[in-house]
Amino acid sequence: MKKRYAKLLTLLIAAILAFGMVACGGNSGGDKVKIGISMPTKSLQRWNQDGDYLKQKFEAAGFAVDLQYGGDNVIAEQVAQLENMITGGCKVLVIAAIDAESLTEVLAKAKEAGIAVFAYDRLILNTDAVTYYSTFDNVEVGRAQGRFIEEALNLKTAAGPFNMEIFTGDPGDTNAFYFYKGAMEIMKPYIDSGKVVVPSKQVEQKQTATADWSAGNAQARMENLISSVGYGPTSGKKLDAVLCSNDSTAQGSITALTAAGWDASNIPVITGQDCDKPNVTYLMQGLQTVSIFKDTRTLAEQTVKMVIQHLNGEKVDVNDTETYNNNVKNIDSFLSNPVPCTKADIQAMLFDSGYYSWDDPELAEAAALR
Repeated sequence: MKKRYAKLLTLLIAAILAFGMVACGGNSGGDKVKIGISMPTKSLQRWNQDGDYLKQKFEAAGFAVDLQYGGDNVIAEQVAQLENMITGGCKVLVIAAIDAESLTEVLAKAKEAGIAVFAYDRLILNTDAVTYYSTFDNVEVGRAQGRFIEEALNLKTAAGPFNMEIFTGDPGDTNAFYFYKGAMEIMKPYIDSGKVVVPSKQVEQKQTATADWSAGNAQARMENLISSVGYGPTSGKKLDAVLCSNDSTAQGSITALTAAGWDASNIPVITGQDCDKPNVTYLMQGLQTVSIFKDTRTLAEQTVKMVIQHLNGEKVDVNDTETYNNNVKNIDSFLSNPVPCTKADIQAMLFDSGYYSWDDPELAEAAALR
């Protein structure tokens, strides 16, 4: 009798331990819950960082990870990769979509297979398969950029008028809409009153969009504006501000402006986002005024936490249930906080925090300016 009870107790303990380890991602037999991570491209620094952070944190939590990049923003490639993840046994998909409206069919297959879908920093539209959304407060990113221009030009009290141009993001990225929306909350009253003028008359989001968030596309458009509007660093029409939604559009704008003769002494106020390494150098050089810092380590940690909570059947941490509607339903979301970073903030925000190291060869030029 005692042997029988001992055997039953041993089996019960083994079952409890196995359940606990599966809930955390792995088990003693080596089988692990598989997470599929789909990032849009390797051509932008931030998506390389996001993919690496997510993979590291999921693996540290005991999961197996299938990390894929959609070529250079190739929609068909991302769809094919997701199909392989679905048939390959992934229990959760974490997706930063190339195009918000192109995943409806493949995610219907994920839902049918019982796979949870976490939209990562880009809302996925027109599907009921999205389970949760983890992102930054993207409207606040735009507001922060608008407020920075407002303060830098002293718009509340200065007479003006001031000339500004606008560079937004890829029209297939839902975030581009939210960045634009937040920025226009601050800037539109000044545009409507005439205190801020957009000489190109390109104000609407579709007029200011930058395909693929490409620095090259932004550069070409800025070169065209310099020529067509007649902007000049010392003569011609003065350009006071360039509202750039992210760092790659800022990179393109800065390249065009410096090639045309602007330097740190007369370059317009230029915003950005992500604190990409080239832009850290621009900030140190005085060529870019601000970049909105979004610590992707925080976003990755929060996403992993939400996935574990979901798999364990626990209440998932969200702090927004109303802002993000994907045309089918409101998506329960967690919004992390973005923070403006200027030259004065770089050391504490980016280096003391361990986000970057001054020993990084890609930051050698910036390091020399310390």
